[in-house]
Amino acid sequence: MGVDGVARCPWGDSDEVMRAYHDAEWGVPVEGESAHLERLTLEAFQSGLSWRTILLKRPAFRAAFADFDAEQIAAYDEQDVERLMGDAGIVRNRAKVTAAITNARATVALREHGGLVDLIHEHAPDAWTPPTTTDDLVPKTPESLALSKALKKAGFAFVGPTTMHALMEALGVVDDHLVGCHRSGVGRRRT
Repeated sequence: MGVDGVARCPWGDSDEVMRAYHDAEWGVPVEGESAHLERLTLEAFQSGLSWRTILLKRPAFRAAFADFDAEQIAAYDEQDVERLMGDAGIVRNRAKVTAAITNARATVALREHGGLVDLIHEHAPDAWTPPTTTDDLVPKTPESLALSKALKKAGFAFVGPTTMHALMEALGVVDDHLVGCHRSGVGRRRT
């Protein structure tokens, strides 16, 4: 039970930033390529950091990465990498910055084969049992491993199976809100 009397996942009640994300966004399906690319990019940048840090920097990420327009990011060159490395508003990790550009280029190329959105949702599990306790949560699944492999084959970087499971949770491809959480069941799979 949250401090406000609302049942939610324990991590979603740690502070106002996390509560707002948990209650309004996490596990809620999004539409469109740029929304999916944003989530994929931010999950990669989050690796090794707190999600709260990424949420606080999200406006700067959106500005730095052209609102996650794949074509614009795909055109970034070394000068853009240096500009991004000097941007204190984002996480300044060269490998993650270059991966974001690589992933935008791969996203554009993937359009010829159904696109990023379809590829992610093709890896939704056939069945999903909502977790009852935090002990039921897993860091990766066979589906996130398969998505990771498919994205790597398509030229993506920083898309390991744990990061892809986090992406699937964020997009509502799997619903990892605990049973009893007021947000349990908000996720849906595309058909």
